[in-house]
Amino acid sequence: MVKLIHQLSYRHSTNKVFADFVEMSAIALSNTTDKSQYEPREKRYLEIVKHYKPEELNEFPKLLGMLVNHLEEAPQDVLGEVFHALELHNERKGQFFTPFPICRMMAKMIVGDSQQDIINQYGFITISEPACGTGAMIIAAALELKDSGINYQQTIHVTAVDLDATCVHAAYVQFSLLHIPAVVVHGNTLSMEEFSHWYTPAHTLGFWDHKLKEKACVLKLKEMLSNTTIDEAKNENFSVSNAASPPDTEKTPPLGTQLRLF
Repeated sequence: MVKLIHQLSYRHSTNKVFADFVEMSAIALSNTTDKSQYEPREKRYLEIVKHYKPEELNEFPKLLGMLVNHLEEAPQDVLGEVFHALELHNERKGQFFTPFPICRMMAKMIVGDSQQDIINQYGFITISEPACGTGAMIIAAALELKDSGINYQQTIHVTAVDLDATCVHAAYVQFSLLHIPAVVVHGNTLSMEEFSHWYTPAHTLGFWDHKLKEKACVLKLKEMLSNTTIDEAKNENFSVSNAASPPDTEKTPPLGTQLRLF
């Protein structure tokens, strides 16, 4: 992948080729399921395409194919490794991603037997990553759950945020190819600003918007009942349907028990 990107850099900067590759890949994956954002993203895709010759464009599907093969053979933060191999971290704000072996070690320290108890109670685990980079910590956590006998494709949901758009696109592509249910947010965790939301195919096809809202209602119900006697609840005809509205899952990470990576 590094060699092919260098070959494409004879007319463009290496940084531009990498950024355009992950953005076009992200758009192509997003547009298969997220029809609400199809038109503006397709327009953006065509804007990127105009900067390349036809023979150059033919190389981008090859890059995506290589990425698929790498993730199939040995799932890890492939795009993070490519980013550093291209030495883009020297020109991009001093970014240094956590090496994947360290991510795996941290995941082993965090993921334990209690995760199955959470799944038994709520049906799934929510994971919050406030500075996801290209997704190494999330991928490591997913693999650790898999090694523990837990199907991460059905039992976790990820909310990942990063300020760098290229990192957002790279993380989204890898999460999508690994079928991780996730919302990847291009935003600033500190200021709470949000610029765009990227829903992986696993999120959309798994009806995770409904699952997250349902869990939020259940947690709100438990919270209110913990402060209300049974007789009071009966007198108020309390039910989930008249509980306070759940948070907007498109903008706010789901509340409740979370496996946090920091």
